[in-house]
Amino acid sequence: MLAAMPPPATLPAQSGDVVSRARGDACPGALRLHGADDGALARVRVPGGVLSADQADGLCELAGRLGDGEVHLTSRGNVQLRGLGAECGGELASRMSEMGLLPSERHERVRNVVASALSGLDGRGEREVRPWLSALDASVCASEEAAGLSGRFLFALDDGRGDVDALGADVTLRARGGGEADLRIGALETVARISADEAPGAALTAAKVFLEAAAGCGAWRVADLPGGAGPLFDAVVRRLRAAGLPVARAVLPVPAGAPPALGVVTGPGATDALSVGLPLGRAGAVRWRTLTDLARRHGDGELRLTPWRGVVVPGVGRGRAGELLDALGAAGLVTGDRSPWTGVGACIGRPGCAKSLADVRGDAASAVDARGPVPAGPALPVYWSGCERRCGHPRGAWVDVVAGPDGYRVSVVRDGRRDAPPCVTDDPSTLATAVSTARTPGT
Repeated sequence: MLAAMPPPATLPAQSGDVVSRARGDACPGALRLHGADDGALARVRVPGGVLSADQADGLCELAGRLGDGEVHLTSRGNVQLRGLGAECGGELASRMSEMGLLPSERHERVRNVVASALSGLDGRGEREVRPWLSALDASVCASEEAAGLSGRFLFALDDGRGDVDALGADVTLRARGGGEADLRIGALETVARISADEAPGAALTAAKVFLEAAAGCGAWRVADLPGGAGPLFDAVVRRLRAAGLPVARAVLPVPAGAPPALGVVTGPGATDALSVGLPLGRAGAVRWRTLTDLARRHGDGELRLTPWRGVVVPGVGRGRAGELLDALGAAGLVTGDRSPWTGVGACIGRPGCAKSLADVRGDAASAVDARGPVPAGPALPVYWSGCERRCGHPRGAWVDVVAGPDGYRVSVVRDGRRDAPPCVTDDPSTLATAVSTARTPGT
């Protein structure tokens, strides 16, 4: 399938790329619901992906009582509730507030922060990012200007390992040794080197400078600015220096990044963490409560949702980590890299989305069943999309499976450009083989 290699073709603009403010920011939240074919949709921002077990159980209860019964994870480590009745908005807002998930109604859609999920758990990284997370979220919620950010604008807090630095956030903080941090704007390789203690405030300053630049052109994200990220970066550096912060420029290439490894994560202390994936990023009540019960009884009572639609459970006693991981696997969670579900994602597809041309989740499941465990060695992630918008697709290198009027097109994408011709097929066995072949680099 990958033998012929024509010149790379740039992918079409994706949903959420360049959007005019004249249309209004329709990005859903917990208070502003989005109408879909399967009912209303609520998107609950979870900064850094950090949930207490009680909050996680509360979301599951709302999904069962008001929605489709499943907790859906997003590519930003947030939670979506689907299949909601149009009349449930008031109750939903009240319960979210009681659970501590709505610290500011005016800012609930702009609390978009991803963070290194294993920070402080595995002995890697340069700095524990939880203090950054708390400080940034509090300052965003306290800022009148920050309320003007779009629901698409994204902050990333990287502990130095380069995982969330690779996700293309609008403003990224990456920890360095020696009490320093790098501030990245968009995907620029030039970064501003600042004091780590001043980093959360500098990130908010960068967002405010972006809003000033966006006011004249209608940009939602840094990538939408007509001049790109360069002029914004220069303006941010000037603003930080004017505030008295020492700032140096440095070059730091954007890393390739990688999700947390699945399985037992051994830490430097007396406890481990368990890292698991959710098949297609969703879990029903039984599967979800297996996670929350484990976190409460055997962990430190916390879940960390990852931008790769996975969950990390910290604080598990080292002597029981393997046994508990096996229990999560028995509940249907993805616990190792050889699982056929590892790296497989999909949009909601039919019947939830009117624009979708196929039941992509059902077809993805059929392909997984047909191919079995993935071979040992590296495998590209694969993302199934019901239409050309490719909502929620990954970044970097991935296998693009897109539904069309006559079947699916399968191609490999690297940094937004196709380097393989599409394979059009509607035969399940042929499709499964095409996807499996495309996932293996060098084939």
